[in-house]
Parts: sequence; C-alpha cells; structure tokens
Amino acid sequence: MPRAKRKRASSENSTEPAAKAGDKEVEKTVTSGAITPKNKSAQKTGEPEEYAHWLLKSEPESRMDKGIDMKFGIEDLKSQPNQTACWDGVRNYQARNFMRKMKTGQKAFFYHSNCKEPGVAGVVEIVKEAYTDHTQFDPKNPHYDSSSSRDNPRWFMVDVQFVRMLNRFIPLAELKQIHLKHKASGGPLKNMALFTRARLSVQPLTQEEFDFIVSLEDVKA
Repeated sequence: MPRAKRKRASSENSTEPAAKAGDKEVEKTVTSGAITPKNKSAQKTGEPEEYAHWLLKSEPESRMDKGIDMKFGIEDLKSQPNQTACWDGVRNYQARNFMRKMKTGQKAFFYHSNCKEPGVAGVVEIVKEAYTDHTQFDPKNPHYDSSSSRDNPRWFMVDVQFVRMLNRFIPLAELKQIHLKHKASGGPLKNMALFTRARLSVQPLTQEEFDFIVSLEDVKA
C-alpha cells in the first residue's frame, strides 16, 4: 500500500487541544472492542453500539517537527498513488480505539485542523482496517514511542482513500454555531464529538450527524 510522504493525526488547533499520548485516564475509560449492549457506560452516554462514519483530523499547513513537515491536507491525499495513504501518527488511546472499530467501506470526513480556518474539506473511505503503525518504531519520526515494541505494538493505523471534495469547505465556526443551536433545539449536531470530545483527532459520527453535515455543502453559508 503506497504511503504518504508525511501524515499526522494527533495535533489539534488551539480551540481543540490535543490529548497527550499515553493519557492513562483516557486509556482506563475506553476499551478496544466494539461497544455492546452490555457496556453500561455506553448505555449511560447514549452512544450507538457501532459507528459507521468518522471524522479524521489532519494538518493542511506546514509545521516542522524533528525536521519533518507535518503537513498533510486533503490535496496531499489526492496526490498520492491511487489517492490512498495510511493514517498514521495517532497517539491517543481513545482515538486509537475508534480506529480499531473502523470497517472497510466506511466513510469519514477529512477535517483540516491546526490551521487558520479549520473545518471539513471532503470525504474519504476506509480501505484497510487497523494494522500496526510503523512510525512508532522509528526514532527519527515525531511519533516515535520508545515504550512500544514490535512484539506488542501500542499504536495502529488504517488506510484511507480520497472520495471527493465537499461542494464547499464547511468551517468549524459554522459548525460551532449550529451545534449551539442544536443543543437548545435537539438538532442532529447537539452531541457532536467535535465539541464534546474536541481533543480527539479521530472521532465517531452518527448517521444523522454525517448526513446533516453533507447536506450543508449545498447550503449557502
């Protein structure tokens, strides 16, 4: 599978601070398996048993870390062979666990983060399910994890393929305004993870949330 020159998925912008890798509190509260009806915490939060859509954050603007440019926007994905790349660099346990739940064929939003105007840029498809993230073993890589071993890897990644750009870029500021309205009115984005779990670079979306955001692409901002 061809790989991108550079990928990251853990850094967030100032309004969505990144969770620290190795966050033990997060690790304790999330399991790696799919949520089942027997999972009491899932029942309490009202989470669906399974998610079919996702939101993946990446940085579209240059930022150097250990001599490596962390830039990887949706245009960079489009330029890859077969418009496909591995989504490496996730270093948060909850985000990692969400990646483990991803299934081939599921759709995700490509979200531009840590930039002048964050927001949803397009749609990608999961084309390979979770497997070992090679960057955790590379000391020269910004995402190196000395506590992880090849026999017992800690971090995983999926492969994604470009599907399409949205008809218009949907900025975070617009989604935030809608979220606030929906919290009061009970609309589709009332519990959107982008605001309730803002630290995460990999987030689940309900069918209703995904469909609503897609519907915004043809609505004048």
